[in-house]
This record gives sequence, C-alpha cells and structure tokens, in this order.
Amino acid sequence: MEIARRTFLGSSLVALVDGKLTGSTATAADSTGTVIPAVRPPLVISTWPFGKPSNEKALEVLKGGGTGLDAVEQGVRVTESDLTNPSVGLGGIPAAHGVVQLDACIMSGPGHKAGSVAAVEGFAHPVSIARRVMEETRHVMLVGDGAQDFARERGFEKGPKVTPGQKAAWEKWRKAQAAEKKKAPNHDTIALLLLTPSGDVFGACSTSGWGYKIPGRVGDSPIIGGGLYVDNTVGGAGATGIGENVMRYCGSFLVVEFMRQGMSPVEACLATIHRIASLDPKGYDLSINFVALDKKGRYGAAGTGSGFQYAVSCDEFSKVLQSPGATAKPIGPTGGNRL
Repeated sequence: MEIARRTFLGSSLVALVDGKLTGSTATAADSTGTVIPAVRPPLVISTWPFGKPSNEKALEVLKGGGTGLDAVEQGVRVTESDLTNPSVGLGGIPAAHGVVQLDACIMSGPGHKAGSVAAVEGFAHPVSIARRVMEETRHVMLVGDGAQDFARERGFEKGPKVTPGQKAAWEKWRKAQAAEKKKAPNHDTIALLLLTPSGDVFGACSTSGWGYKIPGRVGDSPIIGGGLYVDNTVGGAGATGIGENVMRYCGSFLVVEFMRQGMSPVEACLATIHRIASLDPKGYDLSINFVALDKKGRYGAAGTGSGFQYAVSCDEFSKVLQSPGATAKPIGPTGGNRL
C-alpha cells in the first residue's frame, strides 16, 4: 500500500522564527485521515505507557537547564531503573544463560553524533554508557566485554545480572525449555525522542532484548537507523517490537526519510510498516511499532497491529495515546515481555 503525499493548506503549523519554534496546534488531517497534531516544543514522545514518566523527567531536566542529551539520557534512565519492567533495564527477562544483557543507543541531532552499546551485563544504565562512547571515543558502538570494560573503567553504576524474580522464572523456563522452545516471549523497548525549543532533535533507546534470547543476540535497539534515528533537518523516529523485523529494513531511518518527503509522522510510520510488509514473507505478522516527531512539532505513531500505546509530553499536557494499526490484530500486552 502506497500512501500519497499531500500539501495541507490553511493549517496552522509551528514555524521556525529566530531559531526557535513557535505556533499553534494544527487542525488539518493527513492522507490517513488522522488529524495532524503539532505543539510548541519542548516535545517528548516515547514508546508505551511506561514512557510517560521518562518523558516528564526529560522535560524536567531540559527546563532545569540541562542539554537535550542530558534530557533524553535522564529520561530513559527512569525506565531503566524500574526493576518491575521486564522489557528494559536489569529487571528485564534474561538471555538463555540466565543473565540479563542490555542494549542501548543515543543520538544528537546537532553534529549528527551517536553512541551505542550491546550485550552489556551487570550495569544499570546502558544509555549512559552509550553516551560516553559517543563523547569519549572515536567509535559509535561497543559490545560485550569491551563495553563492560569501558563502563567499569569509568565507574558506571553496577547492578545484579538478574533479579531474584527473573532468576526464578528463568529456572522454571529452563526446566520446561524443550516443551516451550517454540514459545519465546515477545519483548519491547523504550525509544524516546525530544524536540527542543531551539529546534534541535535528540533521541535515546534502551532494552533488555528478547526474553531467553541466545546470549549475544542483538536486536534493533542499539542499531543506529534501526531502533532509533535522528536527523536534525527533519526529525526523529524510534521503534519497538521484534527487532529482527525492524533492523533488516532500517526501519527508523525509513520513517525519517518518509517525513523528509513531506509525510506527517503518522503517515511516515504507516508507510514504513506497509513497505516492510510488502517485502517481508511474514506480511503484517511482524510485531513492530514506531514513534516519530518532526521539526514542525508534529508527532505520531503506528503499529502493525492495533493497540500500540505511546506517551507524549509537552508544556500543555502529558498523556498516553493509542496509535492507528496497519491491521486490526491486537498487538498483545503493554511492553510485550510477559510470560
């Protein structure tokens, strides 16, 4: 399915004036029939209802004088710190060897900079390690032992390699592994995007990955252009769901490219899903979702199925919204990682 591009006349979108974004909410509808929301920045959008406290922390940091990078980092750390979240941070479902392996990345629109880590064990905040990779090395991505040595040398906060509750669940899974090997649980991510009042775009992403994955498996979350992509001339996008189905198509990069062509964030998310489904043998049975915002202060999301919820926060409101789905199939539980 190809989504047509449209020019909207008479809508009141935000404008760039003297380096800052100003304006009022848009009232036009895009080609999907969705009203195009646009707000004055700062604007934060993230995946899932559990992203709302992270959004609010990002706004607090920004308004307190922090940079855009400070805001997205500290926002994501809120979700990473929640040990009851089985999808992100050290409370996540472990890999098949019984240890949680964390992935994360961070991007700065100004300078088009990025940092990433994958398969990190025993450290509480992979998003912060990813930022240091970006700022202190000539590299973009560190993985496994190299990422852990890097974190250890810089004194990053450590934590349990698996929580007691997840260890007990892992023991139960291991005993039933032969019978359950075809029933691997879904998994999800926090991807968080920020548009600042100066018009700059930042993003960060963090996950514990696929529950009971093969140790060393890396999904889309720490992959620049896969689970997260930011372009300071256009906007940003983030993904959540089955990472393999995102990373093979550079999903978040594609969302941004569709916005570059003039699509609204919702149109761009849906167009990306339709593009992937048209190429993938699984069609729409992909379990992927995207969030996006653009430089105009517009935001939106979409999923392969119905029921994907995302969080949006700005000066006017902070709330959880439900996105349109490419199909009517339910996407499953919030956050995905449930046994």
